[in-house]
Amino acid sequence: MARLTAKARKNLPAKTFAGPGRSFPIPDKAHARAALQDLPKAKHLSLAEAQKIHAAAERKLRGK
Repeated sequence: MARLTAKARKNLPAKTFAGPGRSFPIPDKAHARAALQDLPKAKHLSLAEAQKIHAAAERKLRGK
């Protein structure tokens, strides 16, 4: 997975982020897989937020 620099992350459109406060950027399939792996460790998220991130990552992996 390519690392996002601060500049590249700042230039991503808002729709690229699945979590609150521009968290969980999902610009590509590699970041979608990483989001799915990191999701269980993100204890600060509500169930609704976690479900939203999971759905966005799944959509990206399916190519939608």
